[in-house]
Amino acid sequence: MKRLLRRGIDHSFGKRWYLAVFLFFPLITGGALLLAILIGDSPPELPVTSNPFLVIVGFAYIFFLGGPFQEEWGWRGYALDRLQVKWSALVSSLALGAVWGVWHLPLFYISEMIQSRTPFYGFMILIICGSIFFTWLYNNTGGSIMAAMLFHTMNNLSFLIFPTLETELGGLYLLILNVAIAAAITLAWGPGRLSRGSK
Repeated sequence: MKRLLRRGIDHSFGKRWYLAVFLFFPLITGGALLLAILIGDSPPELPVTSNPFLVIVGFAYIFFLGGPFQEEWGWRGYALDRLQVKWSALVSSLALGAVWGVWHLPLFYISEMIQSRTPFYGFMILIICGSIFFTWLYNNTGGSIMAAMLFHTMNNLSFLIFPTLETELGGLYLLILNVAIAAAITLAWGPGRLSRGSK
């Protein structure tokens, strides 16, 4: 338990990984929105342009109350390590992603939640790709739960900054980018560990 808690405040990983933590998901979500607009979708209103303070408030709210702080102790801190004892990083990510996706099923029945406006199959594809991204980050930061919590927060926050799913084609481009990037990371870093330490 002490080791688990220490990893929740571990920020000793390479500082270049902070770029991935804070920019990875906004670039994907923003990129999907940009592609949709370039193809002809009407640009949605960006809430942060009228009130940039929303980013700070949104980050704090999402981190503590929107899932990351509550979930990552279990998903990455507990489950992922144990899955990777038996299986490769890729297989572990796929298995954990499937469970993680079903965990969100009740949110599809709450009209205020973003899941209620997303097809379930699309959400499952996104979250399984996301599970690969999380394993990649987690394994390359020495198992830092703090990195995973911040990464999770930025994933959720990116939809506040870039309302991609409010466009007609944004969701499709988001799926395409996620699948393409997940495949690229798997090929580049190796399915065994999704890190440079792969054998």
